[in-house]
Amino acid sequence: MGSLAAADEPLPQLKYPQARRDDSIVDDYHGVLVPDPYRWMEQLDSEEVEEFVGAQAAVADAVLSTCDEHRGRLRKQLTALFDHPRFRAPFKRGDGSGSGSYYFYFHNPGLRPHSALYVQHGLGGDPSVLLDPNAFSDDGTVSLGMVGVSDAGDYLAYGTSASGSDWVTIRVMRVSDREHLPDTLNWVKFSRIAWTRDGLGFFYSRFPAPRDGEALDSGIKTDVNLNHEVYYHFLGTNQSQDVLCWRDPDHPKYIYIPEVTEDGKYVVLSVSETSDPVNKLYYCDLSSLAHGLEGMKGTDGMLPFVKLVDKFEAYYGLIANDGTEFTFLTNKDAPRYKLSRVDVGEPESSWTDVLPEHDKAVLESACAVHGDKYVHKLLVNYLSDVKYVLQMRSLVTGELLHDIPIDIGTVNGISGRRVDSEVFVEFASFLTPGIIYRCDVSAEVPEMSVYREISVPGFDRNEFEAKQVFYPSKDGTKIPMFIVSKKDLNLNGSHPALLFGYGGFGMSVTPQFSVTRVVLMRHLGFVACVANVRGGGEYGEGWHRAGALASKQNCFDDFAAAGEFLVSAGYTNPTRLCIEGGSNGGLLVAACLNQRPDLFGCALAHVGVMDMLRFHEFTIGRAWTCDFGCSENEEEFHWLIKYSPLHNVRRPWEKGGRGWGGQYPPTMLLTADHDDRVVPSHTLKFLATMQHVLRAGEEGSPQTNPIIARIERKSGHGCGRSTQKIIDEAADRYAFAAKMMGVSWID
Repeated sequence: MGSLAAADEPLPQLKYPQARRDDSIVDDYHGVLVPDPYRWMEQLDSEEVEEFVGAQAAVADAVLSTCDEHRGRLRKQLTALFDHPRFRAPFKRGDGSGSGSYYFYFHNPGLRPHSALYVQHGLGGDPSVLLDPNAFSDDGTVSLGMVGVSDAGDYLAYGTSASGSDWVTIRVMRVSDREHLPDTLNWVKFSRIAWTRDGLGFFYSRFPAPRDGEALDSGIKTDVNLNHEVYYHFLGTNQSQDVLCWRDPDHPKYIYIPEVTEDGKYVVLSVSETSDPVNKLYYCDLSSLAHGLEGMKGTDGMLPFVKLVDKFEAYYGLIANDGTEFTFLTNKDAPRYKLSRVDVGEPESSWTDVLPEHDKAVLESACAVHGDKYVHKLLVNYLSDVKYVLQMRSLVTGELLHDIPIDIGTVNGISGRRVDSEVFVEFASFLTPGIIYRCDVSAEVPEMSVYREISVPGFDRNEFEAKQVFYPSKDGTKIPMFIVSKKDLNLNGSHPALLFGYGGFGMSVTPQFSVTRVVLMRHLGFVACVANVRGGGEYGEGWHRAGALASKQNCFDDFAAAGEFLVSAGYTNPTRLCIEGGSNGGLLVAACLNQRPDLFGCALAHVGVMDMLRFHEFTIGRAWTCDFGCSENEEEFHWLIKYSPLHNVRRPWEKGGRGWGGQYPPTMLLTADHDDRVVPSHTLKFLATMQHVLRAGEEGSPQTNPIIARIERKSGHGCGRSTQKIIDEAADRYAFAAKMMGVSWID
């Protein structure tokens, strides 16, 4: 494993703060006594926690000050490469014709803290800034969390988030003159802005306001979020007058996401309880309301939702409707997903498959697009061996109409409506910064033309190569992994390697462009690797389930096997292998750090779920029990205690430890003081535990490699960070990794 001896200059003797241990806190889990001496760190606004965070920041600063040469160079190169124009695919509002429509899109000219929302009239119109999040705050810590434009394109509703919090405040702007309405909606979280066709208002979701005297603090509120509700807001009115559309006090953990069908007739409610890809499905025929939504004002009644699916048995995502016929993307009896249709106007109507499950590829998405009265079309997006495939199919029959060729990479978004004759497709890959294609779907044979291409000055894709390999895991399962590096790499085991993974919640990790990766490969000689370990969605629900609940250990075995493959194939060696992951990926890194400290030269764990026995006690953590289980269940407790990072730190050099001798590799844990998704106490408790158990900083301790934390101030789980924060954090963590692994700079 990596050690300080590998670095050019040894670190000074580190003095770690001695965190108070409260040995009186012992929990009884089904007869097993488990101490929790750092429970006090869950009180994030306490003075004692603030002092601990400050002391740990001083230790991290001391370590990072020895990395200043690498850090300065990295910051300079990252700033230079980040300074390029970036665009997202436009979305269209208005009458559907090119001349009568407005196009909205996000754009950052280079180093602005956040992308601004632009608007232009017609495809060839002059663009102008509609909303600039950079004006929200002086320090860039208030970001744009969501947007929703009315169908006519005349009003914009948008949500802002402070310091990276999941809490959102919605405001409304008139597009024509940029004037703000007085509307302000608070206590919004896990929501969508769903406008009705008439443009009079929109549906949104929120939690009840705190009782008097319970003010929301500065974004680090950690209480469990309960009793989600759906409201309709009329423009120009106070939030207190909003129409309560749905709530269910009997099921306080349910989360509701409203969506209005493109024809404006129905509002569809997706109901979930966990992060599992399963949901209930309710709908309401808005035309059936005798006096419309206006007639609901001041009444105690809720909308008369019909419960189309009232069991958590599968996932259902709305694709389109033709009158009462609805088409959904679903995994019902189809782990790789399919399209199914039901007629809600026929009480005895049964579900029929429009596009059956593919035998190998995963149906990622489908977008109903323009068609004539004879052919209604679908643009479908498959994931095949972690590579995307685009097809045009019939919405009516599912029949393949055309294959649409794209390079190996990722379709990051498809923007289009059935009233539009054009669709925009957003594409990127490891070596393609970004292309936005425009597709004329009214043509007999749809063709993709480049609408915008993102260019990074100084980046030449011909310097690098990307390839996919398949390696065996512990149980023999073949795991895909992408490897990106300079061309003509000599496989002599000398190269530093960065291994990234996630492996959870059915989330697929697909090829994306990264400025940071380019800098690491070009100037530090890194080989960048992405392991598609089980628990993700790369091969559908079967792949997800193979890395969840009782099978979670497969994720860690897959990740360790990726490291072993990179070593055996000559890409790197253990002293130069750095592992990295965030959120569930932070858990992945920490668990592997505990289980295989001998295999890695450095570890970077971002906002990880570290306390697997208490994660469900905070904010939205209860929604993760679908992947992890819950310690309140005896069987599931025994799964969790075996790998929970907080509870499995051992001294490798002692008998009864991991048995490999040596020490833990240099480790940086990253969190943010306003992360109200994976609360910072996970990282703080794990950090204190590692430093205590490994006797870090004590005289004579074998643990001389640093165990530090980078704690971002006025920031959250990662969403909405400014460009400068992204650059600064990347420079810090990779300067640390390079220094610890003895990697030299290449001009």
